[in-house]
Amino acid sequence: LAEEVAEEAAGRGSDADHPHAFVTMEAVERFARALAPDDDPEHAGLRYGPLAYHGVNFTRAGCPLFLLTTHVARYLTGGSPGGEPRLPAPAGYLQLPQHLFWAAGESGSPESVDGIFWSAPAGDTLHTLLVTGLHPGGHGLGVVPLPAAPMADAPDWLEVDARGDGGDFQSDLPGAEIEQLYALHTAGEALKLLSRFFAYAARVPGALVRLEGPAGGPDGGREGPRPSSLECTRVVLQ
Repeated sequence: LAEEVAEEAAGRGSDADHPHAFVTMEAVERFARALAPDDDPEHAGLRYGPLAYHGVNFTRAGCPLFLLTTHVARYLTGGSPGGEPRLPAPAGYLQLPQHLFWAAGESGSPESVDGIFWSAPAGDTLHTLLVTGLHPGGHGLGVVPLPAAPMADAPDWLEVDARGDGGDFQSDLPGAEIEQLYALHTAGEALKLLSRFFAYAARVPGALVRLEGPAGGPDGGREGPRPSSLECTRVVLQ
């Protein structure tokens, strides 16, 4: 798909680094229709185009996959780690501990957040996508595109009051306090978590532990996500 998009963009004189231009490509439309349910082909581009955009940029960047451990997730939701947010790669995927973060799914019901794609091909604007529903018994893959945000504002995201009531990351799910669960109700909360990860990774490079292939933890993923077959980097607390 990446090669088809690049060729089509060159022929059109379009900038495929911009998601709005990307999703208008005929190659993307064909790809999206192949993924769409048989009863909803007309909305395929809108639903799957953003996923294709991030997938292409993720692949171009060398598939930078970061697994956030539970300890680091709790540390980052508790406050800014200090330092300045810097992109560890022009695109990547931050996989969150399973069932620790929740967001409203496409049906409106709570869905477990698997992770966050980010893409900033030019380095100046950050495009993000929440991925939900990747667990047994879920409603299937869900994607939630978030508004583009200038990277120049990333330092401000570290301490932003995204909800306006001081309750960022708080979850109202039954049993959330007992299980210490979190929620991402606003785009600002996703940017806040992502920018804190960027800052932590830049300030504490030793916290990034490279894994070669699948190597799940002894707790079966409770301490952090189970690695896929991709090479990945586990983010640990130091």
